[in-house]
Amino acid sequence: MRKLSIGMIAFLFFAIACNNEAKKDAPSTEPATTETKQQPAEFADAKYTAVGKNFLANMTSGNMDAWGNDMADNVVWIWNSGDSVAGKTAVLAYWKDRRSKVIDSISFSNDIWLPIKVNQPQKTEQAGVWLLGWYQIKAKYKTGKSMGQWSHIDYHFDANDKVDRVIQYLDRAPINAAMAK
Repeated sequence: MRKLSIGMIAFLFFAIACNNEAKKDAPSTEPATTETKQQPAEFADAKYTAVGKNFLANMTSGNMDAWGNDMADNVVWIWNSGDSVAGKTAVLAYWKDRRSKVIDSISFSNDIWLPIKVNQPQKTEQAGVWLLGWYQIKAKYKTGKSMGQWSHIDYHFDANDKVDRVIQYLDRAPINAAMAK
């Protein structure tokens, strides 16, 4: 009985192997395509992460002129509250004022970066390269009070790899409390 079942198993393997060979030799009925469909979004070059890290390092050190080096002249900075500042000169003036007159010290930690390239915008986002960032902020204000919170930020890059749009999501309540006298 055992010899019979081993023989049957061997026969089945042989039959399956022959069947597979016949399929390999048969011409394909599916059309050959060399096109690859462009995905709506894909990972972008990791070089954009360095820009985000530089923004944080320069903000921490207070080197606001270096902080603005990666911004386009037409940059727009938008907060989740709906407030915004437009133009590199205005953005730099706003942050230089905050960094020198309002914020005594600031640091960032636990940063996470995701560079993506949007090929087909879904609704409101712009096509092109975006750098998405998440990090923890700790700031001491000139009032002597401190605050800490998580923030999310989106940087959009123009064709010259300069940041032309920034969207920052944070909670104003801890900032307002730390600024209160």
